[in-house]
Amino acid sequence: MATIQLEHVEKKFGTSYAVQPMDLTINDGEFLVLLGPSGCGKTTTLRMISGLETVTGGKIKLNGRDVTWVHPSERDIAFVFQFFALYPNMSARDNVAFPLQAQKVPVDEVKKRVDDAIELLQIGHLANLRPGSLSSGDQQRVALARALVRQPAAFLMDEPLGALDADFRETMRAEIKRLHIAKKATTVYVTHDQIEAMAMSDRIVVMSNAVVQQVGTPAEVYHSPSNLFVARFIGSPGMNLLTGQYHDGILTLPGANRFPVPDDWKKALTRELSSAGGEVILGFRPEAVQVSSLGSIEAEVYASDLYGGFAMLHLELGASNIVHARASRHTSYPIGTQIKFTLDPSMIRFFNPKTELSIRKEA
Repeated sequence: MATIQLEHVEKKFGTSYAVQPMDLTINDGEFLVLLGPSGCGKTTTLRMISGLETVTGGKIKLNGRDVTWVHPSERDIAFVFQFFALYPNMSARDNVAFPLQAQKVPVDEVKKRVDDAIELLQIGHLANLRPGSLSSGDQQRVALARALVRQPAAFLMDEPLGALDADFRETMRAEIKRLHIAKKATTVYVTHDQIEAMAMSDRIVVMSNAVVQQVGTPAEVYHSPSNLFVARFIGSPGMNLLTGQYHDGILTLPGANRFPVPDDWKKALTRELSSAGGEVILGFRPEAVQVSSLGSIEAEVYASDLYGGFAMLHLELGASNIVHARASRHTSYPIGTQIKFTLDPSMIRFFNPKTELSIRKEA
């Protein structure tokens, strides 16, 4: 497989950045996801790695070899697109075999590699059918087999599940992850769907406005977002964010609520807020909320949604400050109910409202 290095890689269109200078190493055998909203630069980054888009500056290396200006066909990389681009007049088997035939691979080797790919993706029953008679999910399996059969150094996938129905997406997520594990293939995967990113990746690169916001494991970007954008973007719903005033160990929140700040955060907040007027943003995930009559924070149930295995409460603190809290499905919380809650101290985070960056806890 391959190690891919991006060294100060950037892309400009005129004077506007599509991707601001980026340094990133994708490790051999890693499944890395480029995640962000439309227009953030993730697909442009993928296309620069493939050679389909030229860089404005920087270097791209594949296993230490500088491929910045190497033609896409000579980079030993397979690209899987959102739209399947299968040849309609060919059977599924012939579509899978076509890249090898174009490279003049011996017939016996073509048959072996095509059979192996078809078996791995479990599409043997589709081998003699043409794309027009296949479902979207089956067409994507054929497209994956066509990429796999080349045995490339790396796979690049540009929202390959974006055109599929929800049920097919879940199935294909498992298929792609299984394929990755089986082949130990270096994979760079683009999506705007955070569920895909969290479920499939070894690491996630979160992008916004052509800038890398954070690089980390799914757990790191979920539990310890580097800034307010990541906090809001990751999670469904995103992280709860409440602006309060910090003074002498107490954080005053909307609705005149007073939250005692855990001791291990006090030194960091005092250091960070010495010139910020005491204003700070408290962040916490819905599962950090612990409904209890002994809680220090009071709220009113604004709405309640049942998700089958759990309930999601929408709690109002003061005017127009809504907090999302995960609660047991067995407990009823009618709209208008007054409740108290506290927060799991290990799951809270703080952000500087001026810089929008997370505050680092003191060791």
